[in-house]
Amino acid sequence: QVQLVESGGGLVQVGGSLRLSCAASGDTFSNYAMGWFRQAPGKEREFVAVISQSGDDTPYADSVKGRFTISRDNAKKTIYLQMNSLKPEDTAVYYCAAKLLLTTTLATRYKYWGQGTQVTVSS
Repeated sequence: QVQLVESGGGLVQVGGSLRLSCAASGDTFSNYAMGWFRQAPGKEREFVAVISQSGDDTPYADSVKGRFTISRDNAKKTIYLQMNSLKPEDTAVYYCAAKLLLTTTLATRYKYWGQGTQVTVSS
């Protein structure tokens, strides 16, 4: 089992930046593919970015490509999401998720989830 705790959310103006963190505990962190997903009010949860066990595979949603960067530090059992050039449509609760082995962009394949952190981009 893996426990996940997100941090780093908050209120930011359009064009600003935030860095989200997700700290994991429990099972061997390097066995897990990790991902960031988000859910805006009235919308379904959507894929943002995922990262493979080694960090060498990092697919992004088209809506965030070139603005967001996902990374991981296996020694610290933490993943990050650097978010730049934020837009109002990025406003959502951001969730960290984990699954064993292979990366996928499908939220339903992730077994472990954090509690979420709110990101609000104001214009």
